[in-house]
Amino acid sequence: MFFHLSLVFLSLLLPSTSLNQDGLFLQKVKLGLSDPSLALSSWNDRDDTPCKWDRVTCDESTQRVTSLNLSNLELMGPFPYFLCRLTTLTSVNLLNNFINSSLTSDIAACQSLEVLDLSENLLVGSLPEALPELRNLKTLNLASNNFSGGIPEKFGEFQKLEWISLAGNLLTGTVPGALGNISTLRSLLLGYNPFAPGPIPSQLGNLTNLVELWLAGCNLVGSIPESLGKLSRLTNLDLSLNRLTGSIPSSLTWLKSVEQIELYNNTLSGELPPGISNLTSLRSFDVSMNQLTGTIPNELTQLELESLHLFENRFEGTLPESIARSPNLIDLKLFNNKLTGELPSQLGRNSPLKWLDVSYNGFSGAIPDNLCAKGELEDLILIYNSFSGEIPESLGKCNSLGRVRLRNNGFTGIVPEGFWGLPRVYLFELEDNSFSGKISNRIASAYNLSVLKISKNHFSGNLPVEIGLLGKLIEFSASDNLFTGPIPGSLVKLSNLSTLVLVDNELSGGIPAGIQGWKRLNDLRLANNRLSGSIPDEIGSLPVLNYLDLSGNYFSGKIPIQLQDLKLNLLNLSNNMLSGALPPLYAREMYRSSFVGNPGLCGDLKDLCPHEGDSKKQSYLWILRSIFILAGIVFVVGVAWFYFKYQNLKKAKRAVTASKWRSFHKIGFSEFEILDFLKEDNVIGSGGSGKVYKVVLSNGETVAVKKLSGESKKKDTSRSSNKDEFEAEVETLGNIRHKNIVRLWCCCNTGDCKLLVYEYMPNGSLGDLLHSSKGGLLDWPTRYKIALDAAEGLSYLHHDCVPPIVHRDVKSNNILLDAEFGARVADFGVAKVVQGVNKGIESMSVIAGSCGYIAPEYAYTLRVNEKSDIYSFGVVILELVTGRPPMDPEFGEKDLVKWVCTTLDQSGMEHVIDPKLDSRYKDEISKVLDVGLRCTNSLPIGRPSMRRVVKMLQESSTGSKPKANKSDGKLSRFYNEVVSDQASLV
Repeated sequence: MFFHLSLVFLSLLLPSTSLNQDGLFLQKVKLGLSDPSLALSSWNDRDDTPCKWDRVTCDESTQRVTSLNLSNLELMGPFPYFLCRLTTLTSVNLLNNFINSSLTSDIAACQSLEVLDLSENLLVGSLPEALPELRNLKTLNLASNNFSGGIPEKFGEFQKLEWISLAGNLLTGTVPGALGNISTLRSLLLGYNPFAPGPIPSQLGNLTNLVELWLAGCNLVGSIPESLGKLSRLTNLDLSLNRLTGSIPSSLTWLKSVEQIELYNNTLSGELPPGISNLTSLRSFDVSMNQLTGTIPNELTQLELESLHLFENRFEGTLPESIARSPNLIDLKLFNNKLTGELPSQLGRNSPLKWLDVSYNGFSGAIPDNLCAKGELEDLILIYNSFSGEIPESLGKCNSLGRVRLRNNGFTGIVPEGFWGLPRVYLFELEDNSFSGKISNRIASAYNLSVLKISKNHFSGNLPVEIGLLGKLIEFSASDNLFTGPIPGSLVKLSNLSTLVLVDNELSGGIPAGIQGWKRLNDLRLANNRLSGSIPDEIGSLPVLNYLDLSGNYFSGKIPIQLQDLKLNLLNLSNNMLSGALPPLYAREMYRSSFVGNPGLCGDLKDLCPHEGDSKKQSYLWILRSIFILAGIVFVVGVAWFYFKYQNLKKAKRAVTASKWRSFHKIGFSEFEILDFLKEDNVIGSGGSGKVYKVVLSNGETVAVKKLSGESKKKDTSRSSNKDEFEAEVETLGNIRHKNIVRLWCCCNTGDCKLLVYEYMPNGSLGDLLHSSKGGLLDWPTRYKIALDAAEGLSYLHHDCVPPIVHRDVKSNNILLDAEFGARVADFGVAKVVQGVNKGIESMSVIAGSCGYIAPEYAYTLRVNEKSDIYSFGVVILELVTGRPPMDPEFGEKDLVKWVCTTLDQSGMEHVIDPKLDSRYKDEISKVLDVGLRCTNSLPIGRPSMRRVVKMLQESSTGSKPKANKSDGKLSRFYNEVVSDQASLV
C-alpha cells in the first residue's frame, strides 16, 4: 500500500509529459540514485519512450523495457524498487556500483525478473528470504558484497534457478543441505565466505544438472561425500583451501564430464583412488598440499591431462612411463615429493609440454630426448635430484626455453653448443654437477640471459669474450671450475651486472680497464686465481659495491685509497703481494683478517709490519703505565665521591651496559657510537612504532636507525605467534640475504630501548618520492626497474625462503630506494613465517596492513597467505603507472583499484596513465598495468604467484626503449575475472 501511495505522490510531482509509463518509472529510478558521473543524463522526459536511452533495451514490437545494464556507472543509493513496476523487465545488471543498504522483501515484487546481478556493491544485512518468490529467476549474482548471516533454508525453494553466486561475502552459518533441492541448478558458487566449520552437505549430490561447484575457502571440514560422484554433468569441482580430511572418494572417478578438479590445500590423506582413467575429459588435476601417500596410479597417466599438480604432498614411488601418452599435457609439476626412478623416455613427445618441474625428489637417469618435441617447452626445472648423463642435443634446438635449472644433480659431459645460445632463456643454472668442456661462443645468441650460474663443475678453457654481449646479464657465477686465461675486457660493457663471482679457477692477468661502467655491481669475488697487477683506483667509484673479495691472488702495489668511498659488507684482500700503507678507514683491528698475508703492507695492525712493532710496543706500554698511575691517584683521593656517583652512573648507563648488541653482517663501525646520534635533529621519519634517525658515523658511513621505545606493540596476536614487531623484524631480516631486501646491519635490545640499524637509503621511500613534488624524477624506465626489483624481493620471500615469509604490509612507503633508485623491500614488523606458500593460511585476530593495500578477502576473513601480499603489490604497480596514491579524495568512496578499473572502462587508458610519463612508453606501460590488474583480482585464486609476476614483468619490458604509439583498444579487465588457470598459482 505504501509503495503504491509513493508512486501516486511522485506522479503528481513530475510534470506532464508524452513519455510512456515505463519511461516514467525509470525517471523515478533515476531520482532515487546518485549519479555523480552523469551516466544517466540521456534519461530525459523529452522522448516518448526510453528505448533510445543509454543502457536500456526494449522489445522492438511493444517498445516495453526488457533489460537494464547499469554496470560500472558509480551509481549510489539503495536498490531502486521502482524497477519492479516494469512488468516486462527480465534482466537487471547493477554490477560494480555503490548500491548500499540492504535488500528487503520488496524485491519479491520483481516477478518478471530472470537475471539479477548486484555483485560488487555495498549491500549489507542478511539475504532476503523473499528471493525464492521470484519464480522466473534463473541467474542470481550477489557476489562481492557484505551480506552476513546464514544462507536461508528457503533458498532451496527456487523454481527455475540455474546460476547462483554468493562468493566473497561475510556469510556465516554452514552450507545448507536445502540447496540440494534446486534441481535446475547448473552453477553453485559459494567460495570465500567465512562460514562456520561444517561439512559438505551430501544433498548436493542431488543436483544432477550441476556443471560447476565452487566451494573454495568455505571452512569446510570432514570428508568429501561419496554422493558428489552422482554429478555426471559436472565440469569444474573446486573444494580447495578448506580443512577436508579423509581420503579422496572413489566415487569422484564417476565424474565423466569433469575437466578440472581442485582439492589443493586441505588435509586429505590416503592414496589416489584407482579408476581415474574413467575421467577422460580431465584437463587439470590439483591435489597439492595435502597428506596423500602411495604412488601415482598407472590409470592417471592415461588421461588427456592439460595440467597435473602433485607438489608438496608425501607421495613415494616412481613416475609411470604411460604418463608420456597424455596428448594434452602442458604443465607437469611434481616438486617436493619422494618420487624416484627415471622420467618417462617419451615425455613430451605426444603433448605440447610447456612447464616441467620435478625438483626436490629422488629422480635419476637421463633427461628424456623428447621434452621439447613440440617446440613449446618454457621451463625445465630438475634441481636437487640424482639425474645423470649428458644434456640431450635436442634441447640445444629448443628455442622456446626461458628457464633452465639443473643444479645439484650428477650431470656430466659437454653442454651442447646450441644449448648455450638459446635466444629466449633468461635463467641458466647448471651449478653443482660435473659438466666439462668450454663455454661456447654461441652464448652471444642468448641475448635475453639475465642469470648465468655454472659454478662447481669442471668447465675449462678461456671465458669467451661474447659474454660481454649479453646486455641483460645481471649475475655471472662461475666459481670452482678450471677456467684459464684473462678476464675478458668485454665484461666491463655489462652495465646491468650486479654479481660477478669467479672464485677458485686458474684465471690470470689483471682486472680489466674500464670497470667504472659497473654502476650496478654489488658483488665482486675473484678469490683464489692467478690474477696479478694492481688493484685499479676505479674500483672505489662503484656506487653499490658491497662485497669485494680479491684474496689468494698475486695483486701488487698499493691499496687504493678510494676503497674508503665504498660501503662494504665484505672486504678481503688477504694473501696477495700488496704493499704500502693501509687506507686510514681500514687501519683497525677488526679489518686485520682482510689484509693478512701481504708482507709488504705497513700499518698499526699486529703482524702486518713486524719491523715497526717493537718501538710502537714501547710507546703503548708507556701510555698504559701513565694511565694506571693516574687511575690510582684518582681512586685514593675520590673513593667516597666515586662510590655514590657510580651508583647514579650505573642507573643512567643501564641501557648501554646491559645492551645486547647483535650483528648480522660484518660492520665497520662501533655499535655504541650510534647512541650519541639519536637526537631530534637527526630524525628523518616517525610512525606508530617509533622514530627513524639518520646517523652519519665517524668513519663516514651513513646508517638508518629505527628506535622502538618500550615494549613494542604486538602487531599480531594469532595463536601461532606472539612475537612483537622488534622480534619479527630481527627474526626475518637477520636471516635474509637478497639484493632487493633492505639489510639489517645489527640490533640492540635492552628491554627499555630497542634499536634496529639498517643500511641507509638516500632516496627514501617510493611512496614519499612518487607522491611528492619530486615525482617527476621517476621516469618510466626507473619506475619499471623499481617494480621489478620489489617483485624479485617479494618472490624471494615467498618462494626461496624456507619456510616462506608473508610480508603482510606491502606498500610504496615500505619500498626504499638507494642512490641509483634500486628498490629494497623494508619494514618486516608484521611479517609472518608460514609453513608453505599457499598452505600457510593463518587466521589473524587483527588486520595488518595499510588502508588501500589490504586484499578484500583479508579484510573480512582475516586469513593470511601470500595472495594478500600479491594484491598489495598490485596496488603498488597501479601507483607507479598512475602516479596516484591508493586512497584519494578524488576517488570518492573508491580506492585506487576500483578507480583504475572504472576509468579504463569509461575513458580509456590515457586517463589512467600518469601524465608525467613519456607517451612513447605507452605499450610497455600498458603491459605492466595489465600485471597490476591481475595482481589485484578480487578473488585470490585469480592472482598470479610472485614468481609468475616477476616473469610477466620481465616479459613486458622492451628494454626501456620508447616505442611508437599503437592503437589504444580496451585493456583486458582482470579485476572482475575469475581466473581458472592454476598454472599461475605455482
